[in-house]
Amino acid sequence: MNKGKLFQWSVVASLAGFLFGFDTVVISGANLPIKELWHTTPLFHGFFIMSMALWGTVAGALLGGIPTEIYGRKKVLFWIGILYTVSAIGTAVAHDPYTFSFFRFLGGLGIGVSSVVVPTYISEISTSKIRGRLVAMYQFNIVFGILIAFLSNYLLKGFQGGNDWRWMLGVAGIPSFLYTIMVFGLPESPRWLITRKNDKVGAMKILDQMGVENVVLEVNTIMAGNEEVDKNKNSGFFSGKYRKPIMLAFMIAFFNQLSGINFILYYAPEILQKSGLAAKESLGNSIAIGGINLIFTFVGLYLIDRVGRKKLLIIGSLGYILSLAMVAWCFYTSADPAILLSFLLLFIASHAIGQGAVIWVFLSEIFPNKIRALGQSFGASVHWVFAALITQFTPVFLDDKKGILKDKPYVIFSFFAVMMIFQLIWVVSKVPETKGVSLEEIEVKMVGH
Repeated sequence: MNKGKLFQWSVVASLAGFLFGFDTVVISGANLPIKELWHTTPLFHGFFIMSMALWGTVAGALLGGIPTEIYGRKKVLFWIGILYTVSAIGTAVAHDPYTFSFFRFLGGLGIGVSSVVVPTYISEISTSKIRGRLVAMYQFNIVFGILIAFLSNYLLKGFQGGNDWRWMLGVAGIPSFLYTIMVFGLPESPRWLITRKNDKVGAMKILDQMGVENVVLEVNTIMAGNEEVDKNKNSGFFSGKYRKPIMLAFMIAFFNQLSGINFILYYAPEILQKSGLAAKESLGNSIAIGGINLIFTFVGLYLIDRVGRKKLLIIGSLGYILSLAMVAWCFYTSADPAILLSFLLLFIASHAIGQGAVIWVFLSEIFPNKIRALGQSFGASVHWVFAALITQFTPVFLDDKKGILKDKPYVIFSFFAVMMIFQLIWVVSKVPETKGVSLEEIEVKMVGH
């Protein structure tokens, strides 16, 4: 097995995750300046400014599986780069909230589609022994992008006064363009070539480049799995046949967002200000959040193919429950901001080693070859619908003037803590282990061939 080639291709594909992470969090630095510039209402600001990219993400996740199945993984990866580039430039030069929202929506489309195609692509070019680490590189690049976005926002604070936020958003155009160029060097997924194009010759060439020892056997194994699915080709995606992977995909995506992760990442500076930190100081501490996220994603990356997916989810759930309960307590008792920040960092570490490391890997593993992109699309869609809803309605609860819970953020964190208790119960009782199992073997377990 040519691990060098696999690593190289996986890194390039997973760089879409860097753009994903950067684009997702860079808005946190523009949040307050835009609110002051355009004097929007909390509901308008939550929908058109803060969550519009997430609604684009929902659309991208819902629709991304279709072009990924029809046109192939590589072409879709290329168009993701185009969407990111246009979005970065467009938001940087926007002069009204509606134009701004339109270009944020385009960036969201790129995020949504990337959360479908990248894990799908990497899982299909990987082996069972290293699949977890390679797919998890997508998550690593997401958190790396998050850290760089926090750092970029911090460094650009005060760069050009009222136009700081334009630079914060615009700099993303540079890595977006470079990524678009790099995609040209990727091969197509051999599983897609066999499954959708019946191109065994093309697939065998790529499998040979990957260093597969018995290329013919690998092709025959993939084709045998496809034939088993064809026996039930009249079964629709939402038929009883795929109930198990669909429910697993829904629940892991649902709980991912009901942990409050995007709530904290999007509104980190505002949350930290509410704890008593000054604006510049809160931006600086946001970098600490990004740094912890990156460090513990490394840990998750190291452990995912050693410890397994299920154990990491259990560890993460326990960390979630403790950290969220303590953050709620800190707000309730007006504890020292440094104590609150330490538990926020514990929360981020718990996410990075658990749900953060596992979700995209798990979603990419549990569906059969012929519907993998559609299954990934379903799971990503659930993830982003809840992310968008939470982000959209946060200003309604936390706005300094009109927020329903503006003086009681502990209620929100208490709610998230309770949801993580339910996640722990679900993981222990329902989640199977997929570590070290081939995609075709998982397919048999999931759909009962």
